[in-house]
Amino acid sequence: MKRLAFAVAGLLAVTSFAASTAEAQVRRGAAQGERGIAAGQIHDRQGPNGSRVVGGRGVVADGNGNAAAGAVNCARTPNAQGCRAGATTRTADGAVNHRSGFAVEGDAGSATSQGGFTKSADGTIDQGRTTTATGQNGSVTVDGAYNSDTGRTRTVTCSDSSGAIVACPRN
Repeated sequence: MKRLAFAVAGLLAVTSFAASTAEAQVRRGAAQGERGIAAGQIHDRQGPNGSRVVGGRGVVADGNGNAAAGAVNCARTPNAQGCRAGATTRTADGAVNHRSGFAVEGDAGSATSQGGFTKSADGTIDQGRTTTATGQNGSVTVDGAYNSDTGRTRTVTCSDSSGAIVACPRN
């Protein structure tokens, strides 16, 4: 089911990039059958000064309590560009799995983040995320995690512009 959500989000993203701007800016579709439903939307919007946003989202459900949803959006301006994607699944037994991430870069630097969480059918939670921001003076990476059995952990690592590990500034 997790792969299906990522496939739906990826398909919607590819379709949105292929759509001509002369065509409709938003397209929606849905289908329902004996074994569930599927629905989705793609969009392609132009903004001022050459900015643009494209993306899509979708959801599928099998009628037995299993469902998946995913979304992806990308944007660009004259000085920056970035994308975000995420997908969530739920199984009939109540387990939930979510994964998401983003990447952005521009004149001032770049940032990436990826992570997610899992809630098992018995309620156990496992979550983690890694985020890195990079600029002309170096970078900072934050690794955070939570597990309902072991608790929370967090590590912050800073590097200078040459990549050497340094003490993180305290502001």
